[in-house]
Amino acid sequence: MAGGTIVQSVFFRAKPGDVFSALMDSAKHSEFTNSKCSIGKKAGDGFSAYDGYATGKNIEIVQNKKIVQSWRASDWPEGVFSEVKFILKSGKGGTLLSFSQEGMPEGVSGEIAKGWKDFYWQPLAEYLKKKR
Repeated sequence: MAGGTIVQSVFFRAKPGDVFSALMDSAKHSEFTNSKCSIGKKAGDGFSAYDGYATGKNIEIVQNKKIVQSWRASDWPEGVFSEVKFILKSGKGGTLLSFSQEGMPEGVSGEIAKGWKDFYWQPLAEYLKKKR
């Protein structure tokens, strides 16, 4: 049932801690996505983002460096989860976020890849720019 892998890299003009915090803090995540989000702080904790469209649990958290989550969309078949990884590295003038997602249902990776760009990376960049 695996539908491919998404690999994306995005550079943000912000410190790794600011990017990490925006992704992992419920209030900040809600603010930059303009939706209801609830995100646990440690491995094993659950999360819900975009008004419940995306849900799952944290698998591994390394403060300001790495987030690994079991992730699913509400319109996927019951019980199907993918794995997402966010790797943050400090670079000149900001943070390089290396992202991957694998284990999606067949045929959704193109739509999901576009969704990360449109609904995460672009609004996150705008949010971080305002917070500087």
